[in-house]
Order: sequence, then structure tokens, then C-alpha cells
Amino acid sequence: MSIFVTSPEFNKGENIPPRFTGDGDNISPRLEWSNIPENAKSLALIMDDPDAPSGTFTHWVIFNIPADSLGIPEAITNDPQLPDGSLQGSNSTGGIGYYGPYPPAGSRHRYYFALYALDEKLDLKSRASKEQLLKAMEGHILDRGRLFGIYQCMPNFPMG
Repeated sequence: MSIFVTSPEFNKGENIPPRFTGDGDNISPRLEWSNIPENAKSLALIMDDPDAPSGTFTHWVIFNIPADSLGIPEAITNDPQLPDGSLQGSNSTGGIGYYGPYPPAGSRHRYYFALYALDEKLDLKSRASKEQLLKAMEGHILDRGRLFGIYQCMPNFPMG
């Protein structure tokens, strides 16, 4: 992995601020990246939680991000297609777009933002699942990078 993925909102391995979670505003954090291969044609991002009680929970799927982009701004809308042509897939709730961290009360989970540089623009429709995206990316990944943060649900917030 030689792509560098960062966020001005939190450092690698540190706490994700509550405003980016189900305890707060549930908005996507700003992400930045560098060292994208020159021959990349598109980028894809998957955010997931491997610590979820029922198995890995997918929080965000976004693909066909322009290869020349330098990141994603804060608070991306949950529209299937974004103004730059990026498409958003389904998260584990069945919804489109970003679904912030919201682990069971008292549990501390890791959240991974994995960015993939691809040698083509994918022939997938918005609302694609993580599994569909991974299958479409097979044989097309030039490089990847990853950022992770942690979050522990605040016990004074009701779950639901």
C-alpha cells in the first residue's frame, strides 16, 4: 500500500470525532489522499467496521471517484450520484451513502477507510454492494491505501 489516506478530522488510529458518528451529526469526514498512480482511471472507497457483532459492517461504498481528485469533502450527500460523477453504493443498512460509526454502547470499534486506485472506470450502477464492488475491482487494482480510526459509543446516548 503506497497511497496515503489521511483526514484533517482525526489521525490514524485515533478517535473519530462524534460529529461524524451516529452519536453526532452522522456526516462523512473530510478525507485526503496522495500518491495515486499516474495511470489510475478511477478510485473507489470502502469504509467498514470489522468489529461489528454480526460480522463486518459496511458503512460506506463510493466508486468511480475521479482519479485526479485529491480527496472527499466533509458531509457528502447520500445521493446515488455526486456532482463529480462518483457513484455511491449500499451500506449494510441498505441505505445509500455514508452511515457513521454507531457501535453498541460501551464497545470500541475500528473503522477502516480503504481507498483503491483502479485502471478503469467501473461498469457498475449506484447502489452496488461492497461485494459487487470488490468483484468488479478484481484484476483492476493498481494500488491502495488505508486510514483507520476508532470510536466508542457514548453510553449516555440512547441506541436505536
